[in-house]
Amino acid sequence: MTNDVPTYEVRRAGLRPDLAGQWDGPAWAQAAPLQVACFRPESSAHRPATAARLLYDDEALYGIFLVHDRYVRGRFTHFQDPVWRDSCVEFFVQPAGAGPYFNFEFACGGAFLARCVTDPRRSGGQIAGFTPLTESDAAAVRVYHSLPALVEPEIVQPVVWRLEFAVPFALLAKYAEFSQPAAGHTWRANFYKCAEENSHPHWAAWAPVDELNFHLPRCFGALRFAAE
Repeated sequence: MTNDVPTYEVRRAGLRPDLAGQWDGPAWAQAAPLQVACFRPESSAHRPATAARLLYDDEALYGIFLVHDRYVRGRFTHFQDPVWRDSCVEFFVQPAGAGPYFNFEFACGGAFLARCVTDPRRSGGQIAGFTPLTESDAAAVRVYHSLPALVEPEIVQPVVWRLEFAVPFALLAKYAEFSQPAAGHTWRANFYKCAEENSHPHWAAWAPVDELNFHLPRCFGALRFAAE
């Protein structure tokens, strides 16, 4: 990795997040925010301010997004629906020592898509190699969403929404071999905000992507795990 790769310090949770969407609550006050602000030029003029935070403990990786948005749609309500078409936030993560990475894509209403990607090259418009996580895997992922499960018609007025998640390390270990993160370890990841099928489409990343494609592990930033 080069020196200009963005790096985020993932702090160990002294207080475990309760998944109630409390961006400024005591648990999340431990974590510095990052900005999902690198918009692709294909985006419309609407560029929502999006921030995210991460924490970890011995059991899971915790994340929260805060989005100041407009033109919000959330039509997809089932696991593995194409939620990227809705107003969506995404977290892609590649554990240290693991070849594959995981993409977790969350619609504003809480439905999500999750896969273990082994080959991100495009083939016939699809990712060449991946394993979808199962329904039982999805049950292990905890999700909080501040908006209703269904957001239709589009909310055109300004709205602030939050999406919070907890991904157990045991779930990731079902699909990839890696060491439990500890102080000093570095993983790779990216955070995204998108909406493809609303009146003002946009695509934003934390670590900038060099084409309109979020499945670019070469563009991931670094997650550096800290001590308590």
